[in-house]
Amino acid sequence: MDPKAPRAPSRLRLGVNIDHVATLRNARGGRHPDPLHAAMTAIGAGADGITAHLREDRRHMRDEDIARLKARISKPLNFEMAATDEMVEIALKTRPHAACIVPERREERTTEGGLDVVGQHNQIVPVVQKLKAAGIRVSLFIAADPAQIEMAAKAGAPVIEIHTGAWCDAVHDGQADVAQTEFRRIAAGARLAQQAGLEVHAGHGLDYVTAEAIAALPEIVELNIGHYMIGDAVFAGLDNVVKKMRVAMDRGRMVIKAAR
Repeated sequence: MDPKAPRAPSRLRLGVNIDHVATLRNARGGRHPDPLHAAMTAIGAGADGITAHLREDRRHMRDEDIARLKARISKPLNFEMAATDEMVEIALKTRPHAACIVPERREERTTEGGLDVVGQHNQIVPVVQKLKAAGIRVSLFIAADPAQIEMAAKAGAPVIEIHTGAWCDAVHDGQADVAQTEFRRIAAGARLAQQAGLEVHAGHGLDYVTAEAIAALPEIVELNIGHYMIGDAVFAGLDNVVKKMRVAMDRGRMVIKAAR
């Protein structure tokens, strides 16, 4: 292992994505439910940070939501964004703690895959440089593919977030062989990324079961979870859901401690 590679903390960080609180608000219009209220509730229940994606079409978060979150929350704001001039300008104006660059297509329901850092290298590198120069921690949302991981490191991003959607889908669909293959791919990608000096995060499609499982990978230091938690909060309340997710992650992390 590279001696400069970041070591995983014993406690896995939880970033709560509040996009779909805004989705619910926008279905009716007005101000309720308020994403800022959701962020504060999540933080009060133990979230280590808040993630919010400002899409080009503003289908959930709005510009004023991002500004209010940055001004009011007590934990780091992770600003998910496409690699466009408009989003770079907003990021530089807002100065969030972190910016996660994600792929974005108008016709998709949600982010469907990882960023193609290899194919879009010339577009992504200047964005990474501008954000880093402003003191913003940059992460790239990518698949656990060796070529993408290696290019992410070359692009100068200090962090990657591994797309866990295919694995989670296979787990939920009962496709054990596919799930096992995908999990091995994530584990190998996390090791490669850490060896390349990258901090490793993961997210997309995670629930209590998959979050607990992936928490056992020592290279991963942060999980960003949104849709499942906001959905379950309809029945159990967001504070209870955050606490339950925290317990699941901590339980998974204990596997690492037990192995040492």
